[in-house]
Amino acid sequence: MKMPTRIMLVEDNEEYRNVIQFAIRREEDLEMFSQFGTAEMAINSLGKIRSKLFPQVILLDLRLPGLSGLEAIPHFKEKLPDVKIIVLSQSCAESDVVRAIALGASGYLLKSSTVQQVTEAIRTVVGGGGSIDPSVAQYIIKSLREKPMRTATKKLLSDRELQVLELLAEGFQKREIAEKLHISYPTVDAHVRHIYEKLDVNNAPSAVRTAYRMGIFSSDDWF
Repeated sequence: MKMPTRIMLVEDNEEYRNVIQFAIRREEDLEMFSQFGTAEMAINSLGKIRSKLFPQVILLDLRLPGLSGLEAIPHFKEKLPDVKIIVLSQSCAESDVVRAIALGASGYLLKSSTVQQVTEAIRTVVGGGGSIDPSVAQYIIKSLREKPMRTATKKLLSDRELQVLELLAEGFQKREIAEKLHISYPTVDAHVRHIYEKLDVNNAPSAVRTAYRMGIFSSDDWF
């Protein structure tokens, strides 16, 4: 029998923490591995785990007492390079969204998300995908468009691949992208595969994060 996915929750709001804990305990394939009210306590706990079992997914609030969630992401990734981090926040501020993704978060959900959306996001990132709340995706796109393009990366992606990547960043699925661009699903699938190969990534948030760092997008590409 497959072991359930181990989850660490870092959240200082006890009421919200209890809601997430209750939701996870209802799912047979998910396990609440540990929970903490501060990032410092969560990070320190990783050095005290004696078994070889570590959390596979971290649900992380951004507004925490002491070390913020954004400041904590690099620490978590340093200690657990393969851990998947999903931000759960009330903030849809552009700076928070873009920085969380750039630092290595695999997902970004608002706390207004349903518990079902949270559990589905966990399964998505464990499976190698990513989860970005549709209501905050616009901020990522805005940042990508405004970031100056570097000459060395200007020709890395084709115009069509740039269109597909933008729609991926907005949260659209491959079938939806095919409908929007009036092309076939297999064609979209091929474009996505080529994008991932060229950027050396394996999911949409990683592609967006890499594009952001490389400065692939510019406003001239779209307007």
